[in-house]
Amino acid sequence: MIGRVLVLDDLGGRQVAALMVDGRLEELAVDPAGDAVLPGAIFRAVADRPVKGQGGIFVKLPQGSGFLRQISGVAPGQRLLVQVTGPAETGKALPVTTRLLFKSRFAIITPDAPGLNISRQIKDDALRADLQALAEAGMAGADPRLGLILRSSCANTESEAIAEDVAAMRDLAEAVLADITGGPELLVDGAGAHDVAFRDWLDPAVDEADTDPGSFDRQGVTDALATLTTPRVALESGGHMMIEPTRALVAVDVNTGPDTSPAASLKANIDAARDLPRQLRLRGLGGQVVVDFAPMPKRDRHILDQVLKSAFKAEGETNLAGWTTLGLYELTRKRDRLPLVDLLAGNTP
Repeated sequence: MIGRVLVLDDLGGRQVAALMVDGRLEELAVDPAGDAVLPGAIFRAVADRPVKGQGGIFVKLPQGSGFLRQISGVAPGQRLLVQVTGPAETGKALPVTTRLLFKSRFAIITPDAPGLNISRQIKDDALRADLQALAEAGMAGADPRLGLILRSSCANTESEAIAEDVAAMRDLAEAVLADITGGPELLVDGAGAHDVAFRDWLDPAVDEADTDPGSFDRQGVTDALATLTTPRVALESGGHMMIEPTRALVAVDVNTGPDTSPAASLKANIDAARDLPRQLRLRGLGGQVVVDFAPMPKRDRHILDQVLKSAFKAEGETNLAGWTTLGLYELTRKRDRLPLVDLLAGNTP
């Protein structure tokens, strides 16, 4: 199918969402089983104890602990507002930050980062001027600590809808910032899979949406998920790569397949490099990643370097460390979601 389709479904009582682009799965969200805390949740927390050597401090949450990678200006017993930045790894505390973001479909309110900003993806000068006026009106009289970012989705949206979104997020932010007294408490829930899909993926101007029962089967998402739960990834060149997580790292092995021509290795490696960010993101894999590309002359490595840099440009926190003395390629990627195989199996930390 050509075009973008937002697909919402249900998995054993849990929300699941996918974005299919020209028949290929590009985004995926699966709610964890049970009562696991969702990224984006905001808590009133109490600072507990610093962790020597890690540059952070544990904070008390209503159920369990969070880990804040910050010590400066934080004392044990201090009340803090923190936001969950990702899932907790097994046996570890929830990762949290004091840099709160109140995000909606059209607006992001940024406490302690004042200023009015408009997405750089909006290029039209007249539209930017209109949005600037809307932002100024929406934030007039607001808490001076609050900033505002108008998202790219504002480009094709009525001003009334944007203004309502800004007002709602501003009111929520001001209420939360004022609620600092008391013990550990959940103040704002994290967004579920369906909310994330509508908030971050949907472009009403060009996207279709399939929200009826059986949508995953109908739109090919179920088949795409099946391929993501196996190590083998077929490449357009005829080769394949194997993606296998271990306790220490994610190992990736690239193979040329039946093509034995001199250019086969470079073709397979380029195909693998282009698809690797999507595969890691959809599979929920992060940390250290080591890639054993198909053998090729060292003079061709600069080509692969450029392909990898371009491919990972739009990804989250990724560090392309480069080539080792043994000819392997290393990178690190932030763990921003639970592994897909665990989510589909209903396993959460």
